[in-house]
Amino acid sequence: QVQLVESGGGLVQAGGSLRLSCAASERTYGRYTVGWFRQVPGKEREFVAAVKRDSNSVTYYADSVKGRFTISRDNAANTVYLQMDSLKPEDAAVYYCAVNSGPVSTYRNDFYYRNWGQGTQVTVSS
Repeated sequence: QVQLVESGGGLVQAGGSLRLSCAASERTYGRYTVGWFRQVPGKEREFVAAVKRDSNSVTYYADSVKGRFTISRDNAANTVYLQMDSLKPEDAAVYYCAVNSGPVSTYRNDFYYRNWGQGTQVTVSS
């Protein structure tokens, strides 16, 4: 099974940027739709962005991050990235990546994702 490891989180001021990475253990990573989700204590996990399998151009975003975040993949490096710009305090959360095991239409639903990474903390100071 593919294993995922997130990295790149940290503390940043509002308006700043971070780039998260989600590295996979398999060369077939490109065959998966990969999603980023985030979660704060006491709340449900929230969809952030996804990149369609076998593609680097078909991407999906939550309305709350559209225009500020960019998801991309480097199949040679077996890595999916989440570039986060213009960060806001409300973006603070633990960010997770996972692979989608359902139809592409399920990209927003964490029920269809598996092989979750351990998460990386993003903190945004105001």
